Amino acid sequence: MKGEARGRQGDAAGCALTGKARAELHARLLDRREEIAQAALTRVYAISDPTQAGDPTYLEGLRSATAAAVDYGLSSILSTERSLPKVPAAILIQARLAARSRISLDIVMRRYLGGYALFGDFVLDEAEQEGLDGAELKSLLRVQAGSFERLLAAVSDEYGRESGDHPETAKARRAKLAGRLLAGERLDASELGYDFEVCHIGVIATGPGIPRVIRELSVALDRRLLLIDPGDGTHWAWLGGREELDPAELGRHLPRDLPESASLVIGEPAAGLAGWRLTHRQAKAALPIALRTPQRPVRYADVAILASMLTDDLLTSSLRQLFLEPLGREGDGGKTARRTLRAYLDANRNASSAAAALGVDRHTVGSRLRAIEKRLNRPLYSCVTEITAALRLEDLGHLPPS
Repeated sequence: MKGEARGRQGDAAGCALTGKARAELHARLLDRREEIAQAALTRVYAISDPTQAGDPTYLEGLRSATAAAVDYGLSSILSTERSLPKVPAAILIQARLAARSRISLDIVMRRYLGGYALFGDFVLDEAEQEGLDGAELKSLLRVQAGSFERLLAAVSDEYGRESGDHPETAKARRAKLAGRLLAGERLDASELGYDFEVCHIGVIATGPGIPRVIRELSVALDRRLLLIDPGDGTHWAWLGGREELDPAELGRHLPRDLPESASLVIGEPAAGLAGWRLTHRQAKAALPIALRTPQRPVRYADVAILASMLTDDLLTSSLRQLFLEPLGREGDGGKTARRTLRAYLDANRNASSAAAALGVDRHTVGSRLRAIEKRLNRPLYSCVTEITAALRLEDLGHLPPS
């Protein structure tokens, strides 16, 4: 009996040591989370360039799903074979978006396989640094394999359900017809009940009660309305009329009590079927920005360059590396430098006005700006556009991790 008791105590001590080792490994990998996520995103792009899908919503979701997959892998470090983590919703949503965007399941699976292999390299690297023994490492890798199998099964099931044949509702049929028209197909669109030869403004909106808001807007502006529900949480709308409508006028007629979680983006006026497609593409390109600025309508013309930047991973990564990372080497992580730059740029590069906004004297602002130029190794006047873009992207939370 005493021997058995000592054995149980030994097992308990071994479990405690195992749990501590895994917790330390998890902490080490968590410190490298952004590095892992960026490497995984690079691997995803290398397997198949997602920008060819031409859908900003899909690209945005791909970034979120990659980050969620890294978090899923990290959570499995602390799991057991009997208590595997739940597959994150962002991954399942992206599987449905892939099916709708006609991204093949083979590409989707190859991306996850590539990410799994990459994550495994990080795990082995840190496990070696942590000094995990062979038995514990084998146990950990079994859990990782089980978690990955669960993820692949969930993605495959979700993709299959979305791409399977289901009886079409009238709403789904209208959405499919609109999607085919947007893709450039020539077909009879009389079922949509909309005149495509007039002047249009495209709108994309999300949030509760948005269909009612858009219908009331079309009545107030006396415009023909085409409202489509594509089934992804957004609503597509076109407001059409014989005369061109100023987007600013549309913004003035929006209710002031938009739902708190609502996001709305407005394309530019354009005529005919080609214009109907163009104004929608503009709204779709600016949607990621609108999603980060709820309750405030976003007009494409105001964010056109920024919207294009969001789809260029090379550009956003380079802007961070060239203009933000050097500032991060300051003692406060670059907070003072960023705050000074924002005030300086908001004041149209007037140092006195920037000083007043910051509550410091003009000489302090001048000293800070010279220090920033030294960090960047270039004069500010030569890179104002790039710095402004980098700060705007950072404000949106869209710059990739360093």
